[in-house]
Parts: sequence; structure tokens; C-alpha cells
Amino acid sequence: MLSHLSVKNLAIVEEVRVNFGPGLNIITGETGAGKSVLMGSLDLVLGGRADKSAIREGASEAWVEACFNLSDTNAADTLLEQSGLPSCEEGTLLVRRSISISGSGRCLVNDAPATVQTLRKLGNLLVDIHGPNDHQSLLDQNFQRDVLDAYGHCGAVLTAYQVVWSDLKDMETRLRSLTGDSADIAAEIDRLQYIVDEINQAGLTESDETDLVQQHAEAANAEQILSLGGEIASALNDSDSSVFDLLVNIQTRLAELAHVLPAAAEWRNDLQGTAVQIQETGRAINELLSRIENDPDNLRRLEERMAAVQKLKRKYGHTVQDIIATRDKNEARLNDLATRTEQVERLQQEIAALKKHLADKAAALTVARTKAAGKLARAITAELHGLGFMKSGFAVDLAACEPAPEGADTVSFGFAPNPGEPMRALKAIASSGEIARVMLAVKTVLAAHDSIPVLVFDEIDANIGGEVGRSVGQKMRRVAESHQVISITHLPQSAVYGRQHFVVTKDVVKGRTKMQITALNTAGRVDEIARMLGGKGLTSVIESHARELLDSASPHN
Repeated sequence: MLSHLSVKNLAIVEEVRVNFGPGLNIITGETGAGKSVLMGSLDLVLGGRADKSAIREGASEAWVEACFNLSDTNAADTLLEQSGLPSCEEGTLLVRRSISISGSGRCLVNDAPATVQTLRKLGNLLVDIHGPNDHQSLLDQNFQRDVLDAYGHCGAVLTAYQVVWSDLKDMETRLRSLTGDSADIAAEIDRLQYIVDEINQAGLTESDETDLVQQHAEAANAEQILSLGGEIASALNDSDSSVFDLLVNIQTRLAELAHVLPAAAEWRNDLQGTAVQIQETGRAINELLSRIENDPDNLRRLEERMAAVQKLKRKYGHTVQDIIATRDKNEARLNDLATRTEQVERLQQEIAALKKHLADKAAALTVARTKAAGKLARAITAELHGLGFMKSGFAVDLAACEPAPEGADTVSFGFAPNPGEPMRALKAIASSGEIARVMLAVKTVLAAHDSIPVLVFDEIDANIGGEVGRSVGQKMRRVAESHQVISITHLPQSAVYGRQHFVVTKDVVKGRTKMQITALNTAGRVDEIARMLGGKGLTSVIESHARELLDSASPHN
């Protein structure tokens, strides 16, 4: 769940922190008190659009922080690992975002720098926000299809279809590449053959990547290497006063000294190892020097080879391996074009088989969707009856269409809000209040199937009446049995069903407007519900009514 949301220097917020709880969290307050700022803050920290004009007057930077406590971190950790970010520790995910007056901003996930795109991906995984205008998504046929697939657990069947679809598209793309204009193909064959021949003629090997550079360095500096190396080898082993001869003489003296000073024997042994090492070093130097030639012709050949390799790297890849891979890829394409008649025939046969396979997978997907459509329609209809549409009807219709990435079905929701009215496409409904209730009914039905843990309803009960508001509150409480729900509402009949209740207020302090959010206790809830009923402090009747509403919404009643 979302455990806390902290906001600093955003709009009318100087600094607030909200500690949310499990179940249904209700947020209320006067119009204009700043409730929308909270939802805007949550959207911002989850990758929404940043606007520096929202920074509080006089501040240079605004911050938003959201902390999630996750019972299962597998999905989040997988996403974090793919983004190179630290995994969740003990189920905690911390997301922070700042916007600056200079236009720059920062994103942090578990205290590591992240991108806005990563924040969006986490947001899609963790939070589903429905604002006053978000009900319009319910009118989108893609959304309707996704709802049906989620309810009918069609994911596995859909994935099987999409695998075949992807294979078919790849085959068709390859076929198109082999059946172009003959002149174009002839030109491509010439181009590919030139590339392959040029690389093959170079006779590249792995030694051209590292050994060639070393050989050139040795040849270019051969005179200095031979001179200095010869001096060093002579000083170590070859001259009359070499280090090796000096150590041999010292060992002889130490052997004599050991007769009267036993410790000298150990010193002699130490120097024996040193003498052997010096002798071996001298031999290694001489062996290497014997392979180096101070030959201008050899240096010229190496420089020509390096220039040839560098030319190929500029044209075909940064490394020798890249160049060889380019050759192999072009050789494969050449083979395809050289045998394109056979290739086209084979691809046409494979495409025909894949189309038949795709039709079978599409039919299986249609069967799964058709089976789920009736159940989904009945489930949503039942929920709508509880939301004031006592005689309404709801339909989920499927129509065949040309195969597409999501199947061969067009899914559309139909709705008849009143008895005697014909079933019409949901998009033909004009009332936002009706659409909001349909969305809530859909969310209630999908609650058991929706893996997103946090649902946010921003005035989902706008434009509806009091008794229907009671039903909305009941539905949100039901959804909150399996999800954390955060709801901003103006309806007291909905608000009384919250497990936690927060009130947003704004005050003027030293000439500046500041927003505050307070968690209410029982007495505070009575006062707030009374205010929402329109009569706080006026009569005991209003207060009594507020108590009755809260009592009637108690889980024990």
C-alpha cells in the first residue's frame, strides 16, 4: 500500500505529510482547499508532467515523496533490476521527485537516480488513478477489451495468439525483402558482394585487434628498445661486473661467514633466490630482443596493415569482431537473395501455415472472450443495480474483425440505463455521473482480478445524489477489502464508509495561504460529516444526522 505521501513547496502546500492506512482512505474538504493538489502530487511522483509554475511562490524547488509498503516485491524488483536500481528492502519502495524553478528536476527511487520513464512504469505497476475526467477511458474500445480479458483471465490465450502474430509479421517482412523490384535487388546484391569481398580480402584475424598494435609499437621504437634492453640485459647477466656475478661473489663470502656466524647461511639462501630471478629476467629480456628487428620495411608493412584495419573499422564496425559480424550478416543476406526463388516459395508455405495457426489461436481467444462476456455483463449489471440503476441493462458485445495484435475481435460495452430504452454503445451516454458509476461497477467487479494494489478515486461520485452516494461508498469499501483505496469525495453518504478519514483545510498565515491535511478521530469525523451535510454548528439535528450516517456505515452494522 501507499504508506505515506509527503509534499513540499507545491502550489499552496508549504509542507504536508499524509500517513495512509489499509482499506478505504477518505479525503474531504471545502472546494478549493487543495485536495486536487494531493492527487496532482501523487501523479507527479509517479511520472506525471512536471510544471515549474506549480512551485510555491518564493521557493526554488518543490519535492514530492511517496513510500510504498509491498507484501510482494517481485514485480517491482524485476522492474528496478532492469533499470539498474536498488531493489526494495523489507518490502519498502521509496520514490521521490523534485521540480526546480530553473526547469531541472530530479527523480530518485530507493535513493538512487532514476528516469521519469521508470517512475511511470512503477506508477503503472502500483497505482491506478481515476480523476473526474478519467472515466472517459471506459469509452475506449481498447480499454473495454482489456477489461474483458482481465475478467476472463484471457492472458495466456492472448499471449499464445500474440506469439504467432509476431512470427507471422516477421515472416511477412522477410518475404517483402525478397520480392522487391528486380533492379533494386540486383543493386543490393552488388553492394553486398562488394562489402563481403572487401572484408574477406583483408583476411582479418583476432590478432589484428591487439597483436598488431603491439607489433607496430615495437617496430616503431625498435632502435630504443634494442639499445635500452641490451644495456639492461648486460648489466644483469652479461658484463664482467654484472649484478648476477656480484651476487655470486657475495654468496661465496656469506658461505665463509656462515662458519663463524650461522645467521649468514640464511642470508646466503635468500640471495640465491634473488640471483636465480635476476638470471631468468636477463634471459627473458634477451629472448624478446632477439625477436625485434630494426627494419624500416617491416615498420612500413605494419603501418599499412593498421591503416587497412582502421579503414574497415570506420566503414563496418568499431572492432575486428564487429567487422567480421558485418561480413557474416551480409553473406547471409546474399545467400537469401541468391536463392530467393526457393526462399520465397518456402516463406510463402510457412506464412500460409502460420495464418492457419493464427486463425486457430484467434478462434480460441474469441471462445475465451465470448465465454467471459456474458458473465462480465451480468456481474456489472448486478453492481449497477446497487448503484441506483435498478432496471438497467449492461452488455458486452464481440464482433469479428481483421486479425490485429490483440486478436480478431472488437469488444464494445452496451448500456441501457432505464427500462424501455434500447441498449446503446456506452460512448453514446452523455452523463458523466452515469459513466462514473459504470466505471465504479467495473472496478468493483475487477477488484479480485486487478493486480494493481492502490486505487485512487478522485471525485468518482461527482454529479450523483445522496442515496446513490451511499451505494458508491459501499462499493468502494468492498473494493478496499482487496486493495488500498484512496477517495476524494464531496458526498457525506460516501465519506462515512472510510476506514481512515482525512480533511483538507487551508488557512492564511502571515499573508500566505497554506494547506493542511488532518487525520480525523471519531469526534472530528462527526464534525466533518456535519459540515458536508451543510449545517455544522447550526443545529443538533445536523450533528445527529452525521452520527447516524457514521453509525449506519459501521462495519458492525
